[in-house]
Amino acid sequence: MLKVEQLHAFYGKSHVLHGVSLQVGAGEIVALLGRNGSGRSTTAKAIMGLVDARGSVLWRDRQMLGKKTFELAQSGLGYVPESRDIFPTLTVEQNLLLGQKRRRADGRWSQGDLYALFPQLKARQHTAAGVLSGGEQQMLTLSRSLMGDPDLLIIDEPTEGLAPQVVTLVGQFLTLLRARGVAVLLIEQKLSLALNLSDRCYVMGHGSVVFDGTPPQLRQASAIRKEWLEV
Repeated sequence: MLKVEQLHAFYGKSHVLHGVSLQVGAGEIVALLGRNGSGRSTTAKAIMGLVDARGSVLWRDRQMLGKKTFELAQSGLGYVPESRDIFPTLTVEQNLLLGQKRRRADGRWSQGDLYALFPQLKARQHTAAGVLSGGEQQMLTLSRSLMGDPDLLIIDEPTEGLAPQVVTLVGQFLTLLRARGVAVLLIEQKLSLALNLSDRCYVMGHGSVVFDGTPPQLRQASAIRKEWLEV
């Protein structure tokens, strides 16, 4: 589905990504791992057209690099940024409705589905999003992205700063995505969670991919973990 090749990205004159290549297949959860500053979030932004980038981003064999972010969203790519980017003065329900595309007959997600998955949102559907807890805001931004019925969802640090019970909910959410045929590119700091959920993983360091393999292979690669992941 998604094939990134030799992706370079820049912030002004700063060259941040140095030839990143990765792939995400249909229905896969692929983890993108690395320490802070390794280039993971920049990779997501480059794919979504949010930073200056060079290289190739193929989505269903169509070149998407250089297209506007809304065009990528319309083509079936979803993005959940680390900053969450909810609309704080709008209610939970209004935030969800803003994520909704024109409904398809075979759409996988309804507002009711998401309320069933996250009952806290149902209880607070008429509450301004800005007063939600951090965990509730994360549930909201994940749910809003699904209202657009993406075929692939890029999720940046969904568990950062969340309580353990909310982290468990996010893990259940990701498992449900795979069950419904949504592919995921997951940027995640919690190594155990990412390895337990993902089908394949990449490790980044200094703006490049330094490992490409399966979770069992990464568990065996102690030198890679020590140099690029462990504190």
